[in-house]
Amino acid sequence: MITDDRVTTLVDLLRHGESVGGARYRGQTDDPLSHAGWQEMLCAVGRERPWNVIVSSPLSRCLAFAEAMSEEAGIPLETDDRLKEIGFGAWQGKTSEEITRYDPGVVQRFYRDPTTYRPDGAEGLAEFRNRVAGACRDILNRHAGKHLLIVCHAGIIRMVMAQVLGIPLANLFRIKVGTACVTRVEYAEQGEEFLGQLIFHAGSLKS
Repeated sequence: MITDDRVTTLVDLLRHGESVGGARYRGQTDDPLSHAGWQEMLCAVGRERPWNVIVSSPLSRCLAFAEAMSEEAGIPLETDDRLKEIGFGAWQGKTSEEITRYDPGVVQRFYRDPTTYRPDGAEGLAEFRNRVAGACRDILNRHAGKHLLIVCHAGIIRMVMAQVLGIPLANLFRIKVGTACVTRVEYAEQGEEFLGQLIFHAGSLKS
């Protein structure tokens, strides 16, 4: 969108719906969507298909839905490996009950300060921030002035919001992102940078 001398880019971030296997610290485990997850995402986007481009995580719980939207509406689709969920290391693929079986307080410590109490082998938050920032910068440079749908994960949405709102990394997991949650950010081009403004979070596009 171009208004006066400003180029603005509208980005809808859609988290995938429920995955097969239920709630767990899935990370980069490639579980597909459940039937309920498909329905959640269809409900979240409603009937309109206003986007110029769809960009997706390559993990199947995102990509399968993105491919369906692209084919249905004739919208170009891209994938970006940097849009994968954060790697949860030793917790990956496990439920909260499995993780806390031998240490009941471990999850609470993580949520209070994930920079200090991250799981063994997990991706560092600074590294995660850098890959998400790089992905967003490249996507915005390629598609400035368009309306984008990015199909991704809770961690990606949290990190985008943290960057837009200046939220410290230690507070990242205090942002709740439900399944099939939609978050909208408007970016205004400022020289070689993009200034983001949060329009809404935890909403839907259903009309």
